[in-house]
Amino acid sequence: MGYLAGFFEGGGERMLALFIRPEGDPAMIVPSLSRTHAETTGVVDIRDWRDGEDPGELFEQLAKEWGLTTAVIGVDDEIPAAILLRMQTALPAALFKAAGDLMAEARISKEAEELAAMREAAQVAEKAFDAVLPLLRPEMTEHEVTLLLQKAMLDQGGQPTFCIVASGANGAEPHHSSDETPLREGDVLVVDWGCSVNHYLSDITRTIALGDPGQEAKDVYSVVLEAHLAARNAIRPGVPAEEIDAAARKVIEDAGFGDRFIHRTGHGIGMMGHEPPMIVRGNAKPLVEGQCFSVEPGIYLPGKFGVRIENIVTVTSAGHESLNGEPPRELTVVAV
Repeated sequence: MGYLAGFFEGGGERMLALFIRPEGDPAMIVPSLSRTHAETTGVVDIRDWRDGEDPGELFEQLAKEWGLTTAVIGVDDEIPAAILLRMQTALPAALFKAAGDLMAEARISKEAEELAAMREAAQVAEKAFDAVLPLLRPEMTEHEVTLLLQKAMLDQGGQPTFCIVASGANGAEPHHSSDETPLREGDVLVVDWGCSVNHYLSDITRTIALGDPGQEAKDVYSVVLEAHLAARNAIRPGVPAEEIDAAARKVIEDAGFGDRFIHRTGHGIGMMGHEPPMIVRGNAKPLVEGQCFSVEPGIYLPGKFGVRIENIVTVTSAGHESLNGEPPRELTVVAV
């Protein structure tokens, strides 16, 4: 709805939807409390309902007017199950299909204005991290570092969207939820964070050490960096997405850590944090100019530490542009 109509309000449990047909004007069904906002989209046919009323009745009326009894209806991937089930009840003979891929195809190549917003979001994230890095000290908790980074993103003009701080053995969990674990001298920290600027997102991961982490961590960092750069060097229009994954994976496998690289190399990003293209084995779709996605290989050693390095890139005619600054060539060690 944001991409098509400039409407970014979340509906939650209330039915709030934009309906588009192959021919003819679109329509919206919105809670009455959202009608004024909906009117700013330029959509003329807006049908609103109040709490206590059944919005499904509005959908039934719209479906009757549009002749959707046996139609094929594409629905957004994020639609709440309760709302979809109500629509299916109203049209038991219609075929409801996921339309996420259809919308992703429409958004697949970012235009100049979109790329500008993503560059700004990336810069906000970078500046926030630079502000927080000198503040890190032993005995601070992961949660405290998360709060510092979120505040720094706000101070830089971004809206924080997520932040993962994983220290020591927690870094071996790629989606660790930051908690009250204290930072210890010698810990390797995986920090994954991002923000939104003008509805477009950033996503970046850096791995650092709080004091000297030992040679093993430095060696693993070097392998991940090599894999990161190998993947980026393979990016150009026409290359199958899976070849980018293969380039990173080969470096890590050759170093003997193949079974410790436990996720895809990257995911698309734009208005959504995860959207096509997925940079993963089995995705043979060729890259196209203007696509944006993460390059984030990692190695995770349970009980010890993890290392991940992530930049967001956009495909260009010459190869790619990184929206983030270049990752350090060696593991950053914060003095304690």
